[in-house]
Amino acid sequence: MRGLHTALATGVLLALAAASVAAPPDEAAGVKAVVQLAYVEGVHAKGDASLMRQGFHAEFRMLVLREGKMQVVTLDEWAGRIEARAKENPNAAQPAIRAEYPIVDVTGNAAIVRVELYRDGKHAFTDYLSLYKFPDGWKIVGKIFQAHA
Repeated sequence: MRGLHTALATGVLLALAAASVAAPPDEAAGVKAVVQLAYVEGVHAKGDASLMRQGFHAEFRMLVLREGKMQVVTLDEWAGRIEARAKENPNAAQPAIRAEYPIVDVTGNAAIVRVELYRDGKHAFTDYLSLYKFPDGWKIVGKIFQAHA
């Protein structure tokens, strides 16, 4: 009987420990909201660099793997491309964008988000975004991705 009590007590303690490290739902929702506004809407749906800059940290880096070589893209470089595209064709039709979030994982002030992005119904990207929580809120600090044909 004593072994059963010990096993139950251990199980309860493990469950309590796991619950204490899980992110509160509002933290995961906050992370997802930043990704939706800055990345999904700012980059893809609206092509609006000002929205993008609201949720990306100034030191953000995107790592791009092309032909076996790594390229690093800064926030200023990427936002600059979006601004240039908007100036070149201000009346361009925006694609229908849909994002799914199969993973939103928050531990303390760090988070990762997997985004499945669809353009006009076609699977365009699988993105892995890294975020940190700063005094002014969650910011996207890094990105790697897989483009789909």
